[in-house]
Amino acid sequence: MIRCFILLLFASRVIAQETLFREVFDSKTDTHVEVVALFSKAPPSGFLPVRVKVANNLPISKSIRLNFGSTTNYTNGTRCDSEFSFTASAGKTITRDIYVPLAPNTESYGVEGQISVALSGSMGATEGQSETLLNSQPAVLLSDALFSPNASSLDAASSSSSSRGSQEFSAKFTPGMLPDSWLAYSGYDSIIMTDRDWSIASSGAKNAILSWLRLGGQMIIYSLTAADFQSLGIPEDLSFGSATIKPIGHDLKLDAASTLALVKNSPDGNPNQSRGVSLTEDFHSSWPLQAHFGSQTFQYGLFIGVLILFAVIVGPINLFVFAKSGQRHKLFITTPIISLIASLILIALIIVQDGFGGSGMRRILMEVRPDGDENAAYIHQEQFCRTGVLTTSRFELNPTSLLSPVPIAQSRWSRYSNTGNSQGNFSAQPIDNKLAAFGDWFQSRSEHGNYLTTIVSTRGRIEKVQDSSMFVSTFDFPIKSLFYLDEDTQWFCANDISTGTRFELTKIESNQVEIELQGAIDAYTTRNKDILKRVHQRPGYYIALTDAAPGIATHSGIRWKETQTVITGPVLIQ
Repeated sequence: MIRCFILLLFASRVIAQETLFREVFDSKTDTHVEVVALFSKAPPSGFLPVRVKVANNLPISKSIRLNFGSTTNYTNGTRCDSEFSFTASAGKTITRDIYVPLAPNTESYGVEGQISVALSGSMGATEGQSETLLNSQPAVLLSDALFSPNASSLDAASSSSSSRGSQEFSAKFTPGMLPDSWLAYSGYDSIIMTDRDWSIASSGAKNAILSWLRLGGQMIIYSLTAADFQSLGIPEDLSFGSATIKPIGHDLKLDAASTLALVKNSPDGNPNQSRGVSLTEDFHSSWPLQAHFGSQTFQYGLFIGVLILFAVIVGPINLFVFAKSGQRHKLFITTPIISLIASLILIALIIVQDGFGGSGMRRILMEVRPDGDENAAYIHQEQFCRTGVLTTSRFELNPTSLLSPVPIAQSRWSRYSNTGNSQGNFSAQPIDNKLAAFGDWFQSRSEHGNYLTTIVSTRGRIEKVQDSSMFVSTFDFPIKSLFYLDEDTQWFCANDISTGTRFELTKIESNQVEIELQGAIDAYTTRNKDILKRVHQRPGYYIALTDAAPGIATHSGIRWKETQTVITGPVLIQ
């Protein structure tokens, strides 16, 4: 009986992952390649964590290549390609975790994507595939311990509460195999596990999840042992994210309705907008940044004039002047020359009107955590740009970031909208903590909207000088305005703060702060607006406004004529 129980327990651990394929190259030595998705279903966008094992028990080195293709499965869909290569020396086994970029999705209704992988190289050839969660619901990760007794009831409750028909509530995972990069969780909205699951997770996985929480994730822990945040090593303040601890019985049964309510609402009771719905709904109709950037008209008259002039010259003038009667053979020379000149004029007009590269605006929301030796900035960036002539589609993100094109308002300039017929081929390649990208991320003579999320190291902070009323900023850019809420919930402010220069704060009324901050809050889309509203009244924390902070660099040809940043974080005592 005990042996059966152990086998059943082991089986429940294994099925939390999805084996994409296991290709045996040499059965005598068990030389093989195994590719496993660490979560049973991928999120609607972001990255899918995959564990690759290459066991080479032969006396010669072996190399493989994995080509991933992520697609959305409606008629005119999008695609994202990536490629990873590995070499296993003779007699060696290597295991690597990779993060596969997923295709962006423009539809908020029940659209499901697919991920395919093809193996090539010196260890054979095979294929495998996986699927993604629906985009119309929060993307949830559920530990295998909770998945087995609750999946059916949660799926039923999720389906009944939606007008989209049958839905899977979550993907599942094994705590002991959780990946140790925040990118793995970046496409999900919530993680649900027990306190035992949390204790099983590696320290690297815990740090990755805490980083993801600071970016806005939600974690729900069901406790069997009356655990609290301190005993679990979870900070009380999680920046843009949240964590909740709930009791649970030893049968691990969840109340489906209550669990759905926890996922769909923040701890303060307000509705949570899922990341997938935000990306598909927040930008196409009333995006403040696009409205602020303004529209551009097309100079139809100028091009029509050139075409009319071309028609006159290539027609009657060419026929009766350049190749008049008796010299018609000259048409074979004059017509191509006239056409070439007309084409060059049109190209010149396009370059004069649109120029090279492009211009745009950015809005950045940043939480800076110098406490706990984190020294990290957690960044959300909205950006809109209009391009002219681009000489290359390639660019690089450093460090690796979550980059999503967003469907914007439809116009003759937009290439990516939610009209149901948007197409795009995107390539993204994570390499050495960078993301190399090319394809349709940026196209010539187009309007583009993008949403970026990343974490960067920083020594920037606001410090209070000990035994003094003075403060100092170590950010390497000036701050236009700073608002500080002290432990007695009294607001203070300062303006025109320079790096390294001490400054004093002036008392200010709370209603005046709300007025000052409202414009900054309204500049963001719904999800970031809600995040900022939730964190802007934390005692001991500041909110800083600046137009001098650097943004996340994307295409080098884009000139960012305006970058406005809201920075939040705790004030440290020197």
